[in-house]
Amino acid sequence: MSSNTLDQLKLSDYEYTLPEEKIAKFPLEKRDASKLLHYKDGLINHLAFSQLPDLIPSGSLMVFNNTKVIPARLIFQRETGAKVEIFLLKPLLPTTVINEVMINTESVTWETMIGNQKKWKDGEILSGEVIYQGTRIQLKAHLEDRTNRIVKFTWTGNAPFVSIVEASGEVPLPPYLNRKATEEDKPRYQTVYSKKEGAVAAPTAGLHFTEEVLAKLADKNVKEEFLTLHVGAGTFQPIKAEKITEHAMHSEQVVVTKSTIATLSNHSEKLIAVGTTSMRSLESLYWYGVKLIQEGHVPFLIPKLYPYQSHNMLPSRQESFAAILKMMESEHLEEITGSTEIFIMPSYDFKVCDGLVTNFHQPGSTLILLVAAFTNGGWKEIYDQALKMEYRFLSYGDSSLLWRS
Repeated sequence: MSSNTLDQLKLSDYEYTLPEEKIAKFPLEKRDASKLLHYKDGLINHLAFSQLPDLIPSGSLMVFNNTKVIPARLIFQRETGAKVEIFLLKPLLPTTVINEVMINTESVTWETMIGNQKKWKDGEILSGEVIYQGTRIQLKAHLEDRTNRIVKFTWTGNAPFVSIVEASGEVPLPPYLNRKATEEDKPRYQTVYSKKEGAVAAPTAGLHFTEEVLAKLADKNVKEEFLTLHVGAGTFQPIKAEKITEHAMHSEQVVVTKSTIATLSNHSEKLIAVGTTSMRSLESLYWYGVKLIQEGHVPFLIPKLYPYQSHNMLPSRQESFAAILKMMESEHLEEITGSTEIFIMPSYDFKVCDGLVTNFHQPGSTLILLVAAFTNGGWKEIYDQALKMEYRFLSYGDSSLLWRS
């Protein structure tokens, strides 16, 4: 694909009008009671999410993102009474691997966003108290770099950082909900299969799944696999450049087990990504396999425009995943951790995913571009229909099952 093709993409072509009343501010009482828009071969049907298993062919593989949202908003109160909010973005020390940082019991350093930062004086240590297993723990925040908003956290006792956060933090609801988190949000802004703590935003396509839906899929011989992409706040970052390729794509951390790679390398039937995060992870894994085949042993790092470069003799998805599996076996690795900035936009050539379960996204967002690419331009009709049929939009909104066009 030529760079000229990408350069012709304009943000204004991927905007639409989203009325405020279409944004779902709260979740439905029952997860799988949401609407489901089914898009296949250019045709649209309207169903309930509980009917999803009827639409997935037997023998298919569905891949879920099992990241778990952490209460990433930490509120500290200064002695003057002023409140300072620290929003965790990504860990820096003692490691950048989120899963390892969350179990650390001594100190951690994060890049953050800071609300009311001007009130936080240089050299001032903010402190708070949390209860962990019946013990009072003192949590302290040290502003190490004001410009880059780097904060070091220390605490008494021997508690893992994830427990400190869960005991003291608030659910980081998306900014467009424009409301404070409630007790109901703690379980509902989390998938029923969430497992690996570290996300600051939910993989919202998964919020519709219930144990009943998962059981029906299993009864139909639909296989399931899990990977972990810790969703960052960058997922809400709007595209501001009219020339889309100039957007600074956020990087997210992906963790995949050897057993999942083995399943992917052997699977030849339909493969459905549950959520855009799963899709980005799967497509990134394919390109990592390409790197291993073409460049030898290299780190798992996918730059945003790597798929659009000129590549000779690209492997099949099975061959690409087999290359990853071979590397893991030779290195005696049970899982791999990498980072991806992959930017999926119209003209992207999908290598892994046949189907996608996803919600309805913000105008002019990177996720709209992904949907536009996957449906080969069908996104406009899909979104027009969803608005006309009173679908609920964004994180707590309704769902869709889209098949590649």
